[in-house]
Amino acid sequence: MERKLTYFVSDIHLGLPQADPAGREARFVAFLRGIDASKTEALYMLGDIWDFWHEYRDVVPRGYVRVFAALVELMDAGVKVYFFPGNHDYWSYQYFEDLGIKRLKQPFVVEIGGKRFCLGHGDGLGPVNWKYRVIQAIFHNRTCQRLFATMHPWLAYRWGTGWSASSRKSQRYRYVFKGEDEPLYKYCSAFREPVDFFIFGHYHCKVDMPVGKARLLLLSDWLDNSNWMVYDSQADELSVVYK
Repeated sequence: MERKLTYFVSDIHLGLPQADPAGREARFVAFLRGIDASKTEALYMLGDIWDFWHEYRDVVPRGYVRVFAALVELMDAGVKVYFFPGNHDYWSYQYFEDLGIKRLKQPFVVEIGGKRFCLGHGDGLGPVNWKYRVIQAIFHNRTCQRLFATMHPWLAYRWGTGWSASSRKSQRYRYVFKGEDEPLYKYCSAFREPVDFFIFGHYHCKVDMPVGKARLLLLSDWLDNSNWMVYDSQADELSVVYK
């Protein structure tokens, strides 16, 4: 049977202690187990799958056993699984690769069924403010990562999850995408390679708008509802699913 389907998902925020975390994880596992592996070529996870993730050289975070089991089942059935680090789960290193999940960097351009897709988490693309650039530089700095790794996991995870939760609480309103004034739109409109679809997450809002001859689509988060995209290369159809 031809593998004609490709799935895209983002911003599950597993572990975030808000909006029924156990139910959110169960919904994500149900989504993974609902994928027909015999018809599916690949699954792209576009970042912030975990609300906070930091793995040490010899230990990894507890939990998420059913999530990893479902991902391994897909890979064992021949589905390729890819992961883009988001701004919440950037500190992932070898563990995902050991499981068979390929780690990618944004922007990543791939041809699927004759169409060209530009994929990533979406954070930091375009002319964003200098404060965010500084935060990105700190989080991506190898020295800072090594220093953080010297912290005891008990302290590191309480700091990381506490920071994430306080950040989420401070965002009282849903982000409103600013259309052509949005830095991400400007980034896509100036993109030098030919692309049919730009697909990102990060903004926690639904977007589907033209960028020249291409389409810019944003996946929303899973805090209240489930959502994903699936591309059928045989029908040349990109569908957005909300549940």
